[in-house]
Amino acid sequence: MKKRHPLVEMKNVSKSFHKGSKQSIPVLEHINFEVYDNEVVALLGRSGSGKSTLIRMIAGLIEPDFGSIVCNDLPVCGPCRDASMVFQSFALFPWLTVFNNVAFGLQAAKLGREEIERRTMRMLELIGLTDYVNAYPKELSGGMRQRVGFARALAVEPKLMLLDEPFSALDIYTGEKLRQDLIDLWEQRKIATRSMILVTHAVEEAVMLSDRVCLLTGDPATITDTYTIDIPRAERTRENTQSWVNRIRDTLNEKIALTA
Repeated sequence: MKKRHPLVEMKNVSKSFHKGSKQSIPVLEHINFEVYDNEVVALLGRSGSGKSTLIRMIAGLIEPDFGSIVCNDLPVCGPCRDASMVFQSFALFPWLTVFNNVAFGLQAAKLGREEIERRTMRMLELIGLTDYVNAYPKELSGGMRQRVGFARALAVEPKLMLLDEPFSALDIYTGEKLRQDLIDLWEQRKIATRSMILVTHAVEEAVMLSDRVCLLTGDPATITDTYTIDIPRAERTRENTQSWVNRIRDTLNEKIALTA
């Protein structure tokens, strides 16, 4: 059997943050982590465990102290050209229209005007934003703002999507609808993204969306447990995934209690 080649590979990665001039606080230690093509991988852990720091290192927004990170066969040494990120807080430019928010990354890449318009309008259509092309973020609901965030991230056609709790600020219905729309686009190959990494606090969300769920626990944190969800995504229900949810939640709570 041919060995799978990872899209993302972290080897022995550690990260500390400095508090004051002398004190160093280790956050992540000895992270070994791989993501393969056609995978959704979730990261679960307590608040402050370093989940967001981990994916920001993959994005090239934070530099690790030790170890190496490779994305799409290239070392990550600065902003990763093959990854896009969606944030919890929408992170839109309030002075730009929906069209220009979505086109921003394409403009930064210095693509031609026609290509920018083509890609932007295609993504607005896929994400369901064609009626809001000239609207400003303040005129949109939270759910529509996050759709703009997804459209902007997807417009640059990233190989890897990094999702930092993108549904947590939305109401239950809006969050579930946006999650399902994203998965449908990905599974139907309507977007260029090959794999996704999801940071979440919600065990149920991780189990419903992901192929693998990784627990980030300890102090400093490392990946201590990995679960492969063996139910086809299209067949998952709250009922048939409950045993996975219970098992993962119990383990997570036990690990958190050890470092409380």
